[in-house]
Amino acid sequence: MYENKTEELPVKAVLACVDTGEFDAEASISELAELASTANAEVVGEVIQKKQTYDPATCMGAGRLEELKEQLEALEAELVIFDHELTGVQVRNIENILDVRVIDRTTLILDIFAQRARTKEGKLQVELAQQKYRLPRLTGMGTSLSRLGGGIGTRGPGETKLETDKRHIRKRITYLEAELEELKKHRTFSRSRRKKDGVLCAAIVGYTNVGKSTLLNALTDAGVLAENKLFATLDITSRSIELPDGRSVMLIDTVGLIRRLPHNLVEAFKSTLEEAAAADIILNVQDLSSPEREQQAEVTAQLLSELGCDGIPQINVLNKCDAALEPDTVFENENTVMISAKHHNGFDALLECIMRNLPETAKRMKLNVPYDKTAFINRIRTDGKVFSEEYTESGTLIDALVDIKLVSEAEQYVTE
Repeated sequence: MYENKTEELPVKAVLACVDTGEFDAEASISELAELASTANAEVVGEVIQKKQTYDPATCMGAGRLEELKEQLEALEAELVIFDHELTGVQVRNIENILDVRVIDRTTLILDIFAQRARTKEGKLQVELAQQKYRLPRLTGMGTSLSRLGGGIGTRGPGETKLETDKRHIRKRITYLEAELEELKKHRTFSRSRRKKDGVLCAAIVGYTNVGKSTLLNALTDAGVLAENKLFATLDITSRSIELPDGRSVMLIDTVGLIRRLPHNLVEAFKSTLEEAAAADIILNVQDLSSPEREQQAEVTAQLLSELGCDGIPQINVLNKCDAALEPDTVFENENTVMISAKHHNGFDALLECIMRNLPETAKRMKLNVPYDKTAFINRIRTDGKVFSEEYTESGTLIDALVDIKLVSEAEQYVTE
């Protein structure tokens, strides 16, 4: 594959955006600044130009680019990050005018993903997204693709091969898709096996950096990397926890979401995100301390809908309640709980909420089973769990988690 490289010194970068009114430019460029910081760039300036349409040759107007060039020289910046997807021709033209390296939002996100991927599947998915993004840009970008050396936007496969031809990339894409298809089959088999074994699954989803990994660690001691950075964890982690009613649930951490997530990444990571579509319940984690919480929740809801998750029970997990901006304006209900994953607050309410919203696959019952029906206890053990048993004059007194298929039959033995 390829090696991830981390620059020792931050790269001075200026952010650029053309505001055509199709999205909230201020909020988007603020998020771009966070992304840049995650990729080890020091943001030293921002430029937003209001314009009805993008310039097909340079995205931004010629006059504003000249102003940007002067700003770059004054700030001694060596990188410009555009908050849009640029064509190969646009990158080449802008670089010729500014005389510094130019990348776009998608390249930046791909670079971060290249740093964060750890598993084989994660690395394959990142490379596939990178190759698909580069393919249509080969002709326009010319020599800019073959630059040697490191830097933001250059990590990943083929970073020292500027002359890579389209046929080679297409061949590589075919290979990567075949490899990922095999891994997808394995994941699908694992999911069907869990279903067959009656394992309940809860997918932890949400915007990047809302505390999903912190929550997983707090509930299960999973040891997942949890940093105050965007996309701190990229690969799936799953751990089991036990609910108050005795049922076990597999918690599955998924990749963080972001507004205007590049299409190639959505496609490449669909198999990862499909864990949410196959879950029995979705924990939609939101950052209660973020002024962007509602907008972030909308992004998450839209992507979950695209993945076909509309019919799956969802719990809104409002995290960071200890640092909430307006905690009194949010009210808990049957599918909304407030927690602090960092301080382990609200976990009892969360587990109770998960328990209530999960489909009833088993029921905890206290039974007094006659001695001539001992075989029934063995059936309960096979598909459920016996927590305790006591031998009495009238039969075996058990506290058990009874599979839903046996509940009606067990009703006759219910005891206080």
